[in-house]
Amino acid sequence: MAAAARPIPYETLDHKRYFFEKLGLTERLLERCLGEALSAGGEFADLYFEAVTSTSLGMDEGIIKTASQGISVGCGVRVLSGERTGFAYTDDLSADRLLKAARTAALIANGPQTQRVEGFTETRAPQLYPAAGLGGDAEIAAKIKLIERANSAARAFDPRIVQVRASINDELRRILIAASDGTFASDTQPLARFNVFVIAKDEHNTARGTSGGGGRVLLDNFDLPGKTPEHFAEEAARTALLQLNAVPAPAGDMEVVLGPGWPGVLLHEAVGHGLEADFNRKKTSAFAGLIGQQVASSKVTVVDNGTMPGRRGSLNIDDEGNATQETVLIENGILRGYLSDKLSSRLMNMPNTGSGRRESYQAIPMPRMTNTYMLAGEDEPADILRSVKRGLYAVNFGGGQVDITNGKFVFTASEAYLIEDGKVTAPVKGATLIGNGPEALKYVSMVGHDLALDEGIGTCGKAGQSVPVGVGMPTIKLDRMTVGGTGR
Repeated sequence: MAAAARPIPYETLDHKRYFFEKLGLTERLLERCLGEALSAGGEFADLYFEAVTSTSLGMDEGIIKTASQGISVGCGVRVLSGERTGFAYTDDLSADRLLKAARTAALIANGPQTQRVEGFTETRAPQLYPAAGLGGDAEIAAKIKLIERANSAARAFDPRIVQVRASINDELRRILIAASDGTFASDTQPLARFNVFVIAKDEHNTARGTSGGGGRVLLDNFDLPGKTPEHFAEEAARTALLQLNAVPAPAGDMEVVLGPGWPGVLLHEAVGHGLEADFNRKKTSAFAGLIGQQVASSKVTVVDNGTMPGRRGSLNIDDEGNATQETVLIENGILRGYLSDKLSSRLMNMPNTGSGRRESYQAIPMPRMTNTYMLAGEDEPADILRSVKRGLYAVNFGGGQVDITNGKFVFTASEAYLIEDGKVTAPVKGATLIGNGPEALKYVSMVGHDLALDEGIGTCGKAGQSVPVGVGMPTIKLDRMTVGGTGR
């Protein structure tokens, strides 16, 4: 059993104490900085303080080859003036450097100060995850044991597993946000990810397999059923061995069934990004101007939900200090709304959905997804497969690309099978799914009752910033999709 971290009881934790008592901030200093930020006539300003401690351990060829720990502290100052954004950041939290950063961000505006900053209203956030104190030699030893368990399990799975890499990465992020609109919010956010990569080899072929999981959890999460190092190691080994005997994927338009869970990444990429408010405000999304219109099959309902306890994409507050929420994006095929941050909600006169996220204090916030998934339907998953005469059953995906402006996507399936006469038959390799997000959703004809979320490995990239996210979906059937492959 891995030693569990000792969490600080969340209900007694004062997140802001870290910044005020350990880093020397005061409410008076925050008000002075916001005043400087608005001194040139900006309409809104905020301060984002962040302190992150992180650990990364990796094993390859049976030995620990990488080990690192890091501490990062800093503040980003943002000023909004119309559609313009002024931004500056500093890793020095002294009063002089904070005020200098505020004056730099203020340069975006050009006029007399019109906004006053007086007093804050503290946001009372929910408690979606523990605020644990990570670190210490004992915990490092426990993490190494987890990695060793994964290494042993993968090698014991089959003699054809010839290489194993296992790693664990975790961090504890403390944030404090103060804004000229009175926002005052703080949070402590744990995040952990376990990953296993293997190479399988026989006399003819070589194949790779990966698996992993995590979330806003403590180390004892990795001793829960279905979340152990052995589980991830055996999954990675199983998928690699499967590829050794896979046949080339067929090519052409055909019926496609997507399995539950991680295939929701296709929904995230092909649809979710197109529903972020900044793309729609700039009219660069395929969904711009379509609220209230039918954009998908009536069987499709898509939500973004940042309030799911322990999930990788969940947040007590977003990076602008707003509580996250469940937002219905598409309801029975009708487009209901976008994901918005403070800037987009103000410029578009629409509700703020608590979707302002940023990679770190060195970056500006923008509308981002949290946990995005399709709600379950009423179909039996086995019936969905039986309904397909000849098609593809895609269970897992590797990489993918999407063009937000027109919704066109290409995804590579890392685990897929032929469906022949309603039965799942041979595994295939080299399958790609090619389509258009909005059009693909119109071909959804069956939706299973088996909604599943991913294991907790998702990271979303946008405009050079990466943030943790979750995805999910039930088993679904698309009546038509283009499959790329080299088989027949």
